Amino acid sequence: MEDFKIQSVLLTGSDRGIGLGLVQQFLELLHPPQFLFATCRHPEGPEGQVLKEMAARCSKNARLVVLQLDVTDPHSITAAAKEVEEHLAGCGLNLLINNAGIAQETTLDSETAQSMAAVYATNTIGPMQVCQAFLPLLKRAAMKSNCPGMSCGKAAIVNMSSSYGSITALDEWQRHQDVSYRCSKAALNMLTRCQSLGYGTTGVLCVSLHPGGVKTHLGAEKGVLTVDSGTKKILDVLSSLSAKDNGTFVDWRGQRVPW
Repeated sequence: MEDFKIQSVLLTGSDRGIGLGLVQQFLELLHPPQFLFATCRHPEGPEGQVLKEMAARCSKNARLVVLQLDVTDPHSITAAAKEVEEHLAGCGLNLLINNAGIAQETTLDSETAQSMAAVYATNTIGPMQVCQAFLPLLKRAAMKSNCPGMSCGKAAIVNMSSSYGSITALDEWQRHQDVSYRCSKAALNMLTRCQSLGYGTTGVLCVSLHPGGVKTHLGAEKGVLTVDSGTKKILDVLSSLSAKDNGTFVDWRGQRVPW
């Protein structure tokens, strides 16, 4: 990972948990991104202040830009994309990480249409709309890059998924049915496959990533990894992704997860 060089990164849901941990890991790289766009719904809120304090401490080699972005609000997505384009000043966006997500503790009996729609809006439809808005910048990065093949340092979309979205594995079913969450992540995985076919021809790498059992607000009970250790492993995987991984579902160890 020492050789991992990336000019620009955008993270959704970066004000806590895995998102915030990834921001810290990127800033601690030997070659941190020139632009790291950390987005969240309420940057002026208490959790947004943590990001702003981190931005104030950044070295001259990296710039942390805190932006408002609600993945369920098309106007917010469009405004964020425009602001990012202005910051990049003609350069493309190298890496987009769709990390924002929500979960509902539901069962087959308690699941409702309202709960399903709300979870899909954030976990599936949100990433689709964010990718559509930032695709021109990703394509620009791929076109301008001198790097051969595919990589996160060139142009990539990483959709943060979950083993709960694996139709084959049905991980932890007896303990946590979480129907809307599972369905939304399975649908996100299909979105990744579709993106890999539609965007791969332009040089944009598309991958679904299971971050493992990280102790966050979404996975406190079943977490086995700390945010620090988990996000370090995620960055290791990001640094190693290549064309062979386009359209795949991998975990924090770089191993394939069954669909």
